[in-house]
Amino acid sequence: MASVAENGNATQFDRKFAQKTQNGQVDIQVEVKSPYGKSGIMTINALTPAIVGWDVGGAHLKAVQIDADGRVLAVEQVYCPLWRGLAVLEQAIDEVLMRLSANQHVVTMTGELADIFPNRHTGVDAIARTLHRKLTAHHPQAQLKFFTRNLGGVAFGLLAAYTHEIASMNWYASAQFLATKVETAIFVDIGSTTTDIALLQQGKPGVRGLTDATRMACDELVYTGVVRTPLMALGQKVPFRGKWVNVAAEHFATTADVYMLSGDISSSDYVAETADGMEKNSMACARRIARMIGWDAEDAPFSSWEDLACAFKAAQSHQIRQALLTQLSLRADDRNRLKVIGAGVGAFLIKEIAVQLGLDYLAASSFIKAENGTVKAQAEVCFPAYAVASLEVV
Repeated sequence: MASVAENGNATQFDRKFAQKTQNGQVDIQVEVKSPYGKSGIMTINALTPAIVGWDVGGAHLKAVQIDADGRVLAVEQVYCPLWRGLAVLEQAIDEVLMRLSANQHVVTMTGELADIFPNRHTGVDAIARTLHRKLTAHHPQAQLKFFTRNLGGVAFGLLAAYTHEIASMNWYASAQFLATKVETAIFVDIGSTTTDIALLQQGKPGVRGLTDATRMACDELVYTGVVRTPLMALGQKVPFRGKWVNVAAEHFATTADVYMLSGDISSSDYVAETADGMEKNSMACARRIARMIGWDAEDAPFSSWEDLACAFKAAQSHQIRQALLTQLSLRADDRNRLKVIGAGVGAFLIKEIAVQLGLDYLAASSFIKAENGTVKAQAEVCFPAYAVASLEVV
């Protein structure tokens, strides 16, 4: 039994798999037992002719593996609450590397905003160093680049000078990739925490903001998502049983509870902790949203909580629709000809809003190469990771 220690944590390698040679490269397959209880098979020094796109968020680590033709081979999403420390990111990377391997890696990120970092520059640097250390240990010869807005991928050694071009650019990777496919459209990605909106004009992103601050100011970044958003962020009042009632300013429930009750997402999409640390079944979701208006779930029929979920959904839909209308107002002359391209775990909501506005809708999965619809759907949820990898083969 061999082990490698990182930050005081030893990852155990049980070498009970035979060595093999491919293209002159010696590979060792090992069973990995991490200090976090995870286990799996890792191939060390395997030159897999593939590209892995990484999207390091503040709550999730997403990775999409594609081949040289841009076809999706595998998709991974791991819950990664980065605000708890870089050890959580290290664990998530280990989990992904148990299943994915490649000779080229391209990284985009938004996780530098996590409040464990004093500023974005420090966050980008710390995340990049963590990935570099992990990926180099996994395969020293693999190429690693970090996506920038203007320069494409930059090597780790040049990263310090370009952290401002790397920070919070996952949405730009998506928009840039789609701009190679469509001349004009409006791209909307509703994730677990945020909504990104980007106009595509003349085959390139036609956005007004490039930083979180400027994008929030012009409604290109809306801090609302379909999993992690606290319901208190959707409004001060909601309709319930014939009257408008006040919403508690407490973190009792999140939007994932709403969409579990509305049937728009499944438990597999609920990739986050619940507000109360309890189960994710429908009754538990009902209990949580009942607390938002000062009730117990037993105080009313279950159908009342389904109705309340629909009311919260309508409130969030209104927020996103207003932001989308702001962008559409920039294209008043041809807005009815604009197609809306939707991605993310909340793509269902984008489609509904597009229909309400009388706009044509295209799923981002339409632009994803994969063997079947299931893999396409998984990659659509992790679209920036797919896009940043695909830009290497466009």
